[in-house]
Amino acid sequence: MSALPVPPLVDQHCHGVVRGDPDDDLFASFLTESDLPAADGTSFFDTQLGFAVRRWCPPLLDLEPHCPPARYLDRRRELGGAEATRRLLGACGIADYVVDTGLGRPGELLAPRELAAAAGGAGSHEVVRLERLAEGLADRAGGLSSFLDELATGVPAAARTAVAFKSVIAYRHGLDFAPEPPAPAEVRRAADRWLVGRAPGDRLTDPVLMRHLLWSAAETALPVQLHTGFGDPDLRLHRCDPLLLTDFARAVRPTGCALVLLHGYPFHRGAGYLAHAFPHVYADVGLALTHTGARAGAVLAEMLELAPFDKLMFSTDAYGLPELYVVGAELFRRGLSRLLTGWVDEGAWSSGDAERVAAMVAAGTARRVYGLAPGDGASASFG
Repeated sequence: MSALPVPPLVDQHCHGVVRGDPDDDLFASFLTESDLPAADGTSFFDTQLGFAVRRWCPPLLDLEPHCPPARYLDRRRELGGAEATRRLLGACGIADYVVDTGLGRPGELLAPRELAAAAGGAGSHEVVRLERLAEGLADRAGGLSSFLDELATGVPAAARTAVAFKSVIAYRHGLDFAPEPPAPAEVRRAADRWLVGRAPGDRLTDPVLMRHLLWSAAETALPVQLHTGFGDPDLRLHRCDPLLLTDFARAVRPTGCALVLLHGYPFHRGAGYLAHAFPHVYADVGLALTHTGARAGAVLAEMLELAPFDKLMFSTDAYGLPELYVVGAELFRRGLSRLLTGWVDEGAWSSGDAERVAAMVAAGTARRVYGLAPGDGASASFG
């Protein structure tokens, strides 16, 4: 079959990119989930992600594919950070960015509208990180009662402008939390413990307060994104298996809130099962595809084994570098193209169904879940 026409992508979970020109060490730090430098004599460019960056990004900066890292970084500096970002984002084919604004220091990253403008006028939509919201309220609160009052109004207020909430309870505690909402007295005691002796900027790690935030967000009926699976060493991977959310998914369903399970790898098949078992659970394919590089198609195939096709969404989880948007989009397009074209060619799928599923995963489901307007961009093709 010929290449599959698909709409411009909706990146349903991503972050801003750094302002200016990252130095070589900062650039390399975005190629790994490790929070430490590479071992002596090694490079983070020698990874599936590093090779993918060298394959897909150099031509956008007038270089040959697979050019040496030093030459690529030199060329990036020649162009300047703003021009490199404009070229790279402009080539991604992403029509809308759904941006988690809870990562990075203030002013360090491009804001959602700046990110979209650098991409040539794409749409931008904010995801509010619950823990960051509570931390900001605690920084300004005059005491326990003031904090609880601000928390009670702060989540509904954020829901008026955001398209979703996100929680990193997987990082701060683990997904093996009690599924039911905590009682008001329990919340009050937890808030009192947290606020006593707290310095401005201290992170929220109390599982009771994070459960309270999750349920407060669910009651707004906006989608709630949850980190699952791998990430930096701040988490404990065995406590990030999305299957640990089974009881919470069951308990939260009456609120009408959609749960979006992010990343998943290496537990992505479990995320696919939850999307299969619960009508309000969705999963994305972000981050895992970027880091698995040439093996991205295999990971995507495993996600498509059990997850209903209209419950799976594209994302990059790009953070810091515009290159990560390029790689995420390119690996997704090519991986899905090979899979669906192969299934059509062997007679397992019809070409019409393949085109319909490609459009859902690329953009249609995200537009439905987050209430985004239909895209106006022209169709693009895989391959």
